[in-house]
Amino acid sequence: MTDLKTGILPWSQATTWPEMLDAARRVDRLGYDHLWAWDHVYAIFGDPYQPIFEGWSTLAAWAMATERIRLGLLVGANTFRNPGLTAKTATTLDHISGGRAILGVGGAWFELEHEAHGMEFGSGFGQRLDWMDEAVAAMRALLDGESVTSEPDGRYTFDDLRHHPLPLQPRLPIMIGGSGEKKTLRSVAKYADMWNAMGPVDLMRRKVEVLREHCEAVGRDVDEIEFTLGVKFTIRDSRAEAVRVREAAMAHNRTPAEDIADDDTFWEGSPEELAERLLPYVELGFTTIISEHPAPFDVETLERFIGEVKPLVERA
Repeated sequence: MTDLKTGILPWSQATTWPEMLDAARRVDRLGYDHLWAWDHVYAIFGDPYQPIFEGWSTLAAWAMATERIRLGLLVGANTFRNPGLTAKTATTLDHISGGRAILGVGGAWFELEHEAHGMEFGSGFGQRLDWMDEAVAAMRALLDGESVTSEPDGRYTFDDLRHHPLPLQPRLPIMIGGSGEKKTLRSVAKYADMWNAMGPVDLMRRKVEVLREHCEAVGRDVDEIEFTLGVKFTIRDSRAEAVRVREAAMAHNRTPAEDIADDDTFWEGSPEELAERLLPYVELGFTTIISEHPAPFDVETLERFIGEVKPLVERA
């Protein structure tokens, strides 16, 4: 029997704070394992200038409004902040939440929000991933109570950097998001406690094999890393009804249908259909499923994912 973990990410765009707070409390009461927020300052679906809330502030507020659920960014933009500050912020969240923080990090990809805010975007994705690798190494050391001094040719200039207090958790987990085979998965192998990926099952099968190779190269046991799959569920008794609900939500988010026509992370259907579709991923080791949800937040899907889809997968 599979022990399936579940998480929810309520989109922080096109919504209000009372709706965000209500969603967090509901997800906590329903028994989900994780609650996630984006790390974006412009909306990433549809009109980039529609309302959106900042991620770390959201997590801190959610920590005070929830009781048991774990909290993290899916995933933090490394380019937004100095890694030392990020580690300090994650530790602070860990204390606020009573030991429920996860430090999510990725290389960042949304150029418009960087340009508008005057944040350095780098020469390309490869350079940003190099920055991320250096940053995660420093954050892991800081979270573990070590002193950090930068290499002479590094991006950062840490000088005997050390932090107090340490997190409440003996090992505050780091999640890395992304599936780039040469750099991202190498960083996952070296540093991550959790890995987030998304895509067709055949592609994920290849990514898992590449990650295994990286783990072998760095002397890491791949079983130490929690595989998490990103999806966007809409659950109804029929797929047609689920599609109608999803289309209405995307219209609310000012997102034309053609913008997501090729996005295979939107899954619509009955609990049985979605459970069947999940099983090949679970067999690959993706035993944590994180579903993103656009506003207005779909209560029926939130209830049926953990109440119906999860038991079907676990019994299969």
